[in-house]
Amino acid sequence: MPADAVSAAVKERIEAATGRTARLGGQASVSMFPAPAITFSDVALSGNSRSEPPSHESDGGATARTADSVTADTLAADSLTADRLTVSLRFLPLLFGRVEIADIALARPHIDVTVDRDGRTNWSPLVEFLARVMKPGVYRDDDALSFSQLAISDGVVALNVPGRDLHETFEGVEVSLAWPKIAKSFASTGQFVWHRQVVDASLAIANFPRALAGDDSGVKFHASAGPLKAAFDGVMSYRPSLKIDGTLAADAASLRDALAWSGAKALPIGGFGAFALKSRATLTPQAVSLSDLDVEVDGNVAEGALTLTTTTPQSLQGTLAVDGLDLSPYISTFRLMAENTSDWDRQSLALDWFSGWNADVRLSASRVALPRAELGRTAVAANLRAGRLVVTVGEAQAFDGVVMGAIAVARSEDGIDFKSQMQFSSVNLQRCLGQLFDVGLISGSGNLGFAVTSSGHSVRELAGNLDGSVSVAATDGALRGLNVEQVLRRLQQSPLAAGGDLRTGRTPFDRLDIGISITKGLATIDDVDLKGPNVRLAVAGTTSIPEREFNLAGTADLISAEPDAAALFELPFTVKGQWTSPAILPDSRAIERSPLLRTLLNAQQQEARDGKPDGGRERPDRNLDRAVHDDVQDTIHRVKKTAGPLAPR
Repeated sequence: MPADAVSAAVKERIEAATGRTARLGGQASVSMFPAPAITFSDVALSGNSRSEPPSHESDGGATARTADSVTADTLAADSLTADRLTVSLRFLPLLFGRVEIADIALARPHIDVTVDRDGRTNWSPLVEFLARVMKPGVYRDDDALSFSQLAISDGVVALNVPGRDLHETFEGVEVSLAWPKIAKSFASTGQFVWHRQVVDASLAIANFPRALAGDDSGVKFHASAGPLKAAFDGVMSYRPSLKIDGTLAADAASLRDALAWSGAKALPIGGFGAFALKSRATLTPQAVSLSDLDVEVDGNVAEGALTLTTTTPQSLQGTLAVDGLDLSPYISTFRLMAENTSDWDRQSLALDWFSGWNADVRLSASRVALPRAELGRTAVAANLRAGRLVVTVGEAQAFDGVVMGAIAVARSEDGIDFKSQMQFSSVNLQRCLGQLFDVGLISGSGNLGFAVTSSGHSVRELAGNLDGSVSVAATDGALRGLNVEQVLRRLQQSPLAAGGDLRTGRTPFDRLDIGISITKGLATIDDVDLKGPNVRLAVAGTTSIPEREFNLAGTADLISAEPDAAALFELPFTVKGQWTSPAILPDSRAIERSPLLRTLLNAQQQEARDGKPDGGRERPDRNLDRAVHDDVQDTIHRVKKTAGPLAPR
């Protein structure tokens, strides 16, 4: 047969099999050994339809639907180009002057896939054409599906979804497609390079004619890349739009690496390590829904349901239940304090992962582990929308009480906008304040509430711009690290012994109320009122949150058990210095009011007025009086010196 006749016959067979217009450019080369084949260069397949084959049945308006959803420009463009097309021919039919294609090989093809808003592509007309010609009772050329295999080597697939501004390129495509010449099934195996990672994949469709017609057909898919493995077994249909339903399983040594490889946006620092998932999955062009979900991340195992919408912006919705939730991998990397210092951390806070997607996830856990605390049964809702994350704690059993409230964080021109309102009810204050804020001065049961707002690029700036209020109401507890009653009685009865260590013991109280207002990082102590069996304590002043410094003044009263009785002894004091080691300084005038010191000082003042002790008569114990005077002054000095600084305990 002449080469031109073979070339024309091959072109006709390809167009009959695809329903598209083929362009076989360049010089055709025919070879007969070791097997008959014809090779073309500069090959293209466009979306333009060749003459449609006559049909005994209506196509149900498929052609009209195609024109509506896929633009004419998209259809007219070349959907496939290739450097070389090699067509293997069957030998025996060729001896009798007939051209039958055995298989087709494309070298260095470039395949364009454009997806519209309805999930249809520029290849949908081809799928609909194949569905019509493979339908029983429909006229078709018997040679239209004569070949049984299509091979692609060193190919490129360009995927474009204009409505989502998605453009992906798959390179190094090496794929073999088993064309369903005799059997109903369709299979494809091969590999490609995506984001610099080789992906091995396979696809099998149990009943290809039914799948082309849009009816249910079994489908299996498996993919393996460096950081991720995934497998799917289920049913697919193409009518009225693409829908895949079945069982999905996936796992990765690092979820962070897998998401980064897939092109996902930046994730929060910390966590997202070992990952495994098994679920009932429903996939449509708009969303991926996971039900009967079992997922494990960083050792946390959850059950529930999730839905990921693929439209812009992407959104994640769902409900999860966890037996034990360990948040340490995600929180431990966040630092309030700068490393090896006592200052707030000054590193810029990055919230890049806030943009471009929304989330609404509700989570319940039997127990929650934090880096320094553990919560009981907890219900949490997280909502991310328009770059603003709101975490609402519906109810958490913690510190022998209940915690409720919300935390909101958003990106802004000032860096981060932060807002929080929390209420701790009937909690163990020693555990609560110690584990959450590293403050262990107060024990007892009580309520803690705060409402604060701030903005800044770092924790240091957030501390300096903090506004809000804090309240503490405690009962039947104690101030730890200082026995105020012991100090007062020591100063009242024996000021000469007042130079001992004051940093021990505890001060019991029946009730403690603290009220604090905060403006631009300066906390004003509006009210500190401590009432105990034998002690009454009041404190006022300010504390700088960014500088972490105290500037307080207060009064400690030694009282009797009698109601409304006057104070037995009163001691004004000041608290100044860093939070970690404040200086607690008693007022020396209060020490001088001690009865014993008052008598000694009066005697010395009388001596100073008379010039000599006892009316001018020399006393044998004059040297002793002077020694007492020196001891008094030394005591006052030592009380001031040893009373501060006192590290809180």
